[in-house]
Amino acid sequence: MKFKIVTLAALCMLVVSCKKEKPIVVTPSDYEASIDNVTQILIHDIFSPPVASRIYTYPNIAAYEVISQNSTTYNSLQGQLKGLDSIPRLDAKSGVNKNVAALVAHMEVSKALVFSEDLVEKFRDSLYKKWSDENPKEFEVSKEYGLKVAERIKKWMGKDNYKQTRTYPKFSVFANDKSRWQPTPPSYMDAVEPHWGEIRTLVLDSSSQFKPAPALKYSTDKNSPFFKQVQEVYDISQMMIKKGDKSEEMKIAQFWDCNPYVTVNQGHMMFAKKKITPGGHWMGITKIACNSSKADFDKTVYAYTATSIGLFDAFISCWDEKYRSNVVRPETIINQNIDENWRPLLQTPPFPEYTSGHSVASTCSSIVLTSVFGENFVYLDDTELPYNLPSRKFKSFKDAAKEASMSRFYGGIHYKAAIENGIIQGRNVGEFIVKKLKFLKKDVK
Repeated sequence: MKFKIVTLAALCMLVVSCKKEKPIVVTPSDYEASIDNVTQILIHDIFSPPVASRIYTYPNIAAYEVISQNSTTYNSLQGQLKGLDSIPRLDAKSGVNKNVAALVAHMEVSKALVFSEDLVEKFRDSLYKKWSDENPKEFEVSKEYGLKVAERIKKWMGKDNYKQTRTYPKFSVFANDKSRWQPTPPSYMDAVEPHWGEIRTLVLDSSSQFKPAPALKYSTDKNSPFFKQVQEVYDISQMMIKKGDKSEEMKIAQFWDCNPYVTVNQGHMMFAKKKITPGGHWMGITKIACNSSKADFDKTVYAYTATSIGLFDAFISCWDEKYRSNVVRPETIINQNIDENWRPLLQTPPFPEYTSGHSVASTCSSIVLTSVFGENFVYLDDTELPYNLPSRKFKSFKDAAKEASMSRFYGGIHYKAAIENGIIQGRNVGEFIVKKLKFLKKDVK
């Protein structure tokens, strides 16, 4: 009887041991949850659109470099992105679970980029406990490799000139030059990220590689091309007011607002209404595309990485032009020359007008996503549901980008020229990135 008891106990230990040796399962949903967590932190910490694009990009690249190791499908981006090299090699016999390591790298780099590190740690620690319980040996070796890759990415991103631009002087406002950007109501904030054009690009040769056509020359002559576009902005706003809630233009403007700087005045108090950035919206669209196409873990990481790289270089290209042309916003001109009480449907963001950031970033994103998922990708965009805005259906990513671009005109914060030339600028950036980066091994000849 004693022998039987000992044997039974030994068998139980063997069963438990076998269970722990099963590989840890990390799904695309786990990776998407990490992206979603970053998005919520960006909203909480109120990062600007350009800075948000940086926070999305580097963690995705870290994860991508892990999944590309020994892959038969994906190429490393070493030597393809400026300054990226020396990613720690992964021994195929090391026992590393690449999905675990990729997510570890993503979370570790994310933590280094945000203010609310505790929110990353809370999300990370819940996964660490789960993985450690499932297979401690596999978790530890995978974590170790993920952290090594994260350290390499952090050193690389530290050389992109971001830290240096934190110490540069604020943007100078010339009150006597009415053609130049002026702070706008209600908070009259300083210009955001005036030196973003000096951040190191990842793929573009330089921030000014796709410099758009010059902005229209400032003039208050009612017959001038510049003032005619000012009048256009005012006229569309009056038309939307007449239509009221039935205005499709108003719905489009509100859906694509994505302004993290919206402030509200109540009596003597001012507070912020927190929203996602344009980059956050396109990360949401990437999630929708991955889920709709049932993308596996590797393709999910690839899609997020490609899109975020496009966003990063698109914002650098756009901001380079914004502070070169330094064009005044419609709100300022309309208040001075047409209607002193006029306010745009959307709150004017705190930086110069030309070109439209939504137009550049959205068009670029649409081209990158099309390269990943194909033309005519029909989807329902429910990204704005948390902000009480209904879903909108699109026939393709490019169709969505066109609507996002025009939303800025309907919202009263951009002239048509900034949108039209912004679309061209975004297309140039997107097509250059798609052509130059060889993510897939089949693309290498």
